[in-house]
Amino acid sequence: MGSVRAALAAAGASLQDVISTRVLVASARREDLGSAWQVVRDSFADHDVPSTLMGVTVLGYEDQLVEIEAVAAVLDA
Repeated sequence: MGSVRAALAAAGASLQDVISTRVLVASARREDLGSAWQVVRDSFADHDVPSTLMGVTVLGYEDQLVEIEAVAAVLDA
């Protein structure tokens, strides 16, 4: 989740500004999806965000196991 936080910060946002997520896990094992999801949920703490969790065959980079897409809404000051 460190890279998600860094990308959000670069855009002037934080995890509290996230309005939805999509978590892709390169595994067919339900346990792996649950483990990845737990990390995401723990990172958001009490900020309950609508999310999609999916198991996929492969992701774009060699040895990549998880991809997280986070959409944030930030008011322009």
